[in-house]
Amino acid sequence: MPRIVDFQSADEPRDVVLQVVQTLAEGKLVGLPTETGYVAAVHPLHPEGAGRLDSLLRQLGCPRPVVVLKHPQEALDYVPQMGALARKLARRFWPGPVTLVFDEAGDASTAGEATPRGLVGALPVGIYRELLSADGLALRVPAHELTWNVLRLLPSPLVTAGENHVTGTCYTTAGALAAAARDELEMVVDAGPARYDLPTTLVRVGRDRWEVVSEGVASRRALNRLAGEMYLFVCTGNTCRSPMAEGIFRKLLSERLNCPEDELVDRGFMVASAGVAAAAGNPASPEGVEILVDRGVDLRGHESQPVTPQLLSQADQIFTMTRSHRDFLVREFPDTASRVNLLARDGSDIIDPIGSGLEEYRRCAEQIETDLRQIVADAMASPSK
Repeated sequence: MPRIVDFQSADEPRDVVLQVVQTLAEGKLVGLPTETGYVAAVHPLHPEGAGRLDSLLRQLGCPRPVVVLKHPQEALDYVPQMGALARKLARRFWPGPVTLVFDEAGDASTAGEATPRGLVGALPVGIYRELLSADGLALRVPAHELTWNVLRLLPSPLVTAGENHVTGTCYTTAGALAAAARDELEMVVDAGPARYDLPTTLVRVGRDRWEVVSEGVASRRALNRLAGEMYLFVCTGNTCRSPMAEGIFRKLLSERLNCPEDELVDRGFMVASAGVAAAAGNPASPEGVEILVDRGVDLRGHESQPVTPQLLSQADQIFTMTRSHRDFLVREFPDTASRVNLLARDGSDIIDPIGSGLEEYRRCAEQIETDLRQIVADAMASPSK
């Protein structure tokens, strides 16, 4: 039996993290917590890693090893040909209880064995053969701080075993994994019971499609909602122009789809707004609330929010009120460049009406609505809708 290290009662948690990193670097196997249970991990760059991984998979009866990453963007290193759909799913589903299996992680060879693409090919041959032997490359970004801190100190991701998507089982306690793995593991770090008692949801991703292979913690409906198109409208303080754009856009979409606004998420649309200099929790401007009443838009429940890396990473289409807003986002968050556009179709700025009276607010709302109607038309013309 492996020794169990109680992380929760450790005098210095960082020492436990360092101990795990050292043990993995020596080629030994360690049990680590995730939000869906405990998994056994191997350092894939160690010369003996492949043999120990094979033995571990047989001991645990796991049909598939999983590459565990510390950040969603790392997936591009291992699936460099990842398309727009796969990138969206990675942004939306990770970190979280979802394992993505990529069909196109290798090229077929004349010998019938896949030749790995990306950094998978930099791993020892025994490791990548194990990874690609289960019909596709499985990747995951767990939402557990301890495991993230271990990954942060390693030069590579980890390869893990522990979840069985065929039987729908996982090891919800450190003791359960230790008993099952027996002498295969050097140690198991006990961070308390897992948050969930189901494995991750297994999702297969192709070039232009995705499907739930095995439903676990995340339901099909929840993933369908998360995989929808997210529109984000951005201004300065998120109390005037961008809330008006958000509210009008919701109204136009619901009219076009002939559904209540609260069903838009189930129809594949998420709509939000934020500000580049916004404080959290401020209401929409009184003038904005007043002039949108005639359009059937209620902004009374709006609360401002600042733009954040997480919010921007989830957005598929980002529309700014002015060129300076767009320049700020692209400068501070370069990965958004391909997804940020001016709201105005003619490239002009939508001037801030704050402090200018109701008539200026009405003109602003009219300009916003004119541009939004074209965006709605484009959304309805999308092949996925």
